[in-house]
Amino acid sequence: MKKLIVLLLIIFTSLPGFSQEEDNDARHERIKALKVAYFTQELNLDEKTAEKFWPIYNRYEKERRELHKREHIDLQNVECISENEAEDLINEFLSVESEEYKIKKELFKDLKQIISAKDIIKLHKLEDEFHKKLIKEYRSKRERNDANSSE
Repeated sequence: MKKLIVLLLIIFTSLPGFSQEEDNDARHERIKALKVAYFTQELNLDEKTAEKFWPIYNRYEKERRELHKREHIDLQNVECISENEAEDLINEFLSVESEEYKIKKELFKDLKQIISAKDIIKLHKLEDEFHKKLIKEYRSKRERNDANSSE
């Protein structure tokens, strides 16, 4: 496990970095590959289980990304929207939250067919850990870039 953590740290630090020029699809694919390696290792997924696990998880992730696109609108100035538009946005946010709950519930139900409830809880924890590591790495690279550009 220590080897995996060291490997992930090396990979994270060797990424060309979340730069603006970098293609979003390529960045997404690299992050996805890191996530697959991390989750597979931490959940101790054998090849047979992984073959069943990843299509289910990838479907969930795709649905979740689509929901978040609906929720993250480009609202420049809240003061410029009407009360009716604000009500519509609130309803949309609540709808997204409700749908996200439904797809997570479905994910857990589907995963129970191939991994234990304990592993599902572990997966939930691993998702948080992985996202925190990504954010930490992003901030670190951003600070280094800011420091380099101000020199």
